Amino acid sequence: MKPRRCSRSACSAAAVATLTYAYAESTAVLGPLSPYVEPHSYDLCGTHADRLTVPLGWAVVRLEAEASREGGREVAGDDLEALADAVREASRRAPEAPRRGPEPPHGGPHGPQGGTPPGGRRGHLRAVPSPS
Repeated sequence: MKPRRCSRSACSAAAVATLTYAYAESTAVLGPLSPYVEPHSYDLCGTHADRLTVPLGWAVVRLEAEASREGGREVAGDDLEALADAVREASRRAPEAPRRGPEPPHGGPHGPQGGTPPGGRRGHLRAVPSPS
């Protein structure tokens, strides 16, 4: 069997870790090399696994190689998927983020005509009444 290689372009080093993303939860899970190639996972060499960075606001869950053994058995790729599912479930139960300030009065901060549109965000342009 041919050893698996790092998924990063221009890298031919042997893979030692598997990276899986939970996009809806903005989480990256980096664990030991899964026993099978998964279509939505990425194999990484040691260098790229150590240098892994994620976008601002994302979380990284790193499973150490020593922690990949439970009771003398190897943790399979299904266990990594189970961990990603657990992260998703935990994020669904997370408390709502605190608001930045008090609620504006009915109709928004500028009265009924200049209120905040549905979705909570105003554009940079607004209608200004003519002076009369």
